[in-house]
Amino acid sequence: MKIAVAKGDGIGPEIMEAVLKIFEANKVPLEYEVVEMGKWVFDKGFSNGMTPEAQQTIESLGMLFKGPMETPKGKGVKSVNVTARKTWNTFANKRVFQTLHGVDTVFSKAGIPIDITVVRENIEDTYGGIEHMLTHDVALSRRFITRPGSLQVIRYAFEMAKQKKAKRITCGHKANIMKLTDGLFLECFYEVAKEYPELKADDIIVDDLCMKLVTRPDTFDVVVLTNLQGDIVSDLCAGLVGGLGFAPSANVGDHISIFEAVHGTAPDIAGKNIANPTALLLSGISMLQHLGLTENAGIIENALLYTLESGVHTGDFGDKSKASVNTTQFADAIISNFGKQPAHNPKAVFPNQPGTPTPFKLQENAMMESKEIGNENIVGVDMFIESNLQPQSIATKCQRHAGVKFKLVNISNRGTQVWPTGSVYTNLVNVYNVRFESLDGEPLSQQDILGLYVSLSGNFKICSSELLNMWGEKKAYSLAQGQ
Repeated sequence: MKIAVAKGDGIGPEIMEAVLKIFEANKVPLEYEVVEMGKWVFDKGFSNGMTPEAQQTIESLGMLFKGPMETPKGKGVKSVNVTARKTWNTFANKRVFQTLHGVDTVFSKAGIPIDITVVRENIEDTYGGIEHMLTHDVALSRRFITRPGSLQVIRYAFEMAKQKKAKRITCGHKANIMKLTDGLFLECFYEVAKEYPELKADDIIVDDLCMKLVTRPDTFDVVVLTNLQGDIVSDLCAGLVGGLGFAPSANVGDHISIFEAVHGTAPDIAGKNIANPTALLLSGISMLQHLGLTENAGIIENALLYTLESGVHTGDFGDKSKASVNTTQFADAIISNFGKQPAHNPKAVFPNQPGTPTPFKLQENAMMESKEIGNENIVGVDMFIESNLQPQSIATKCQRHAGVKFKLVNISNRGTQVWPTGSVYTNLVNVYNVRFESLDGEPLSQQDILGLYVSLSGNFKICSSELLNMWGEKKAYSLAQGQ
């Protein structure tokens, strides 16, 4: 079985060498094809951080094991880490956070065990990176949450929780404010939950989740979240168990998966052979389990846990009264402990049942689309206009353009209504959302909207626009604060 390996930047090559050395000593039945990815590839002129040959290799093998990578700052290029996850549709980011004896934390000292799996949606949300400057003062980021994408990652989370024999799965969200986007994600969560009656499914607002994670982390089991919220919560959970140096990461897709260390490249210690390889090793163990190499995974994980319990540590953690070891010595210590069982939380060792990571050869892009429920009608439009006029002056001008098909319903600024009612104490910026709806409640056409656009553009620069849709009797747009 062959997989692609990208060594990474900074400390990446050192910790990757240590992990592969452990794999080799345990006779892990894998072959490795090294691919070119990372900052040095950006510097060679490849704007996505990988060579075409690297992309072709990864797509043919279906499995990438990668070290930490740096994206050059100030060059207008996208993160190679995010690009890889999105290009290959690794829709679920799975990160497991467990108490590791030998890694002291507030919770380990208090005797509070932690075993939390965070599943983060990995493709959508603000990580679409679709941003525009509407004016010199106003930036816009578009947040995409889709039904097919939400169902995909949520179903993965439930299936993983079932296999893990979890008792509870929790959806973290902000649907109290983002009623359409997070509301759709939460709706999908409870839709999938019906298929898994044996699991206790509940939800929690993400800010409350963060508070409870740092006060009672032992009450959580599996948590599933949207991309940005999941990014924040997963790093918070890493802090609960000792930091990113002890946090593995798996990016799982239907055809291609990526296992990686998500901590930084630590250029200040690169080349000194003192970096901690634990996070990458834990990610590698997760990869072995994914590939069906459960016996190798169990032996290596038990050896790692035994090593940590024994007090062996690199310089970034552990008992400071005991001398630290370097990266190579840490790997050697783990190898010497193959076959030993840790006193705490030993892992079961099951015989290997290897499959193949090689993906199906796809001929075209998959289109994910759910069945449309109810008739779709356009009932209005939001026009985002640039102006530094006062709300009443905006309204007076806009009403001239309403014609016989539209009525001006409200004007908002940064989501707060400022016309027909509002407060003089609401500070304004130079982008208004001017909402027009159909005059008689009848459906509108796109040509109607374009006609209004042309007319309104005689008075204002229109920065952006959004159709107001309805499916049946259900409004598919939000109201302004105060509307």
